[in-house]
Amino acid sequence: MSHAAVIGTGVIGAGWVARLLANGHKVIAWDPGADAERKLRESIDTAWPALEKVGLAANASKDNLHFASTLAEACEGAFFIQENAPERQAMKVDLLAEISRAAPEDALIGSSTSGFKPSVLQQKMTAPQRFVVSHPFNPVYLLPLVEVVGGEQTSNATIERAMAFFKDIGMHPLHVRNEIDGHLSDRLLEAVWREILHLVNDGVATTGELDQAITYGPGLRWAFMGTNLTYHLAGGETGMRHMLEQFGPALKLPWTKLEAPELNDQLIDRMVEGTQEQAGDHSIRELESLRDNCLVRIMEALSEFEVGAGKVLAEHRARHQVEPAQ
Repeated sequence: MSHAAVIGTGVIGAGWVARLLANGHKVIAWDPGADAERKLRESIDTAWPALEKVGLAANASKDNLHFASTLAEACEGAFFIQENAPERQAMKVDLLAEISRAAPEDALIGSSTSGFKPSVLQQKMTAPQRFVVSHPFNPVYLLPLVEVVGGEQTSNATIERAMAFFKDIGMHPLHVRNEIDGHLSDRLLEAVWREILHLVNDGVATTGELDQAITYGPGLRWAFMGTNLTYHLAGGETGMRHMLEQFGPALKLPWTKLEAPELNDQLIDRMVEGTQEQAGDHSIRELESLRDNCLVRIMEALSEFEVGAGKVLAEHRARHQVEPAQ
């Protein structure tokens, strides 16, 4: 087995390709979409400068990418296969079954699904014990988190193998021990997202104001210290207990709405208009490059203090003797 295979090369699939190439792996990709190969190679070109700043493996090369003409060609001989199809359950179930038939018997098979349970996705697979949900975050080639979730038929050995592989390519694998719709991170993000939709829908704030409410405050803390530890510190010397005693009563107040509002035309227009105003004259590619440069600098800064994503980056560089570009 000589390569990793990436099935589906949209935003998430392209991110997997970029991360794998940067870590010296040969990658064979497949996507049935029109002009998929051109779009993929453009995405890799966009990602590469940021990856050079993070640090490439000695044998990393964009030339290690091959685009297959069939799914079977991509899967044949692969040691790792990542599926990135749209979030349609029936489509994913059938696609993963096809992948399992085309893959080597001991290939590790993962899915980037944002919310489906692995037990559902693996139901038609051949040798389903080698399957995990491996849910990353955009941009996959920079953000280290990957949620690893096993299904009812997934073996413990597969979980261990997946965790080791993702760590080896510079990620922070988080083992989600209990299957649940939306896994962990997306359930948290979804709560914030629904509250955003309510606030825009009710005319309380614009999309730009709400993003500022995160990026200039709690977002900076979230990069290295999650919500729970942050609130623990908010309690002073006695920590979380005092914090809950002091702020617990506020949980009875109407500070949030967890049910999503009706996604009507008016709300859609407000969301589109707000984000277009934020983007200004910048293209998507320009904004991606800006985002990547900012993330690299943040992770570089955090690596000095060995916390959060910076600790993952520092350990990865030390483990593989990777030097960032100057």
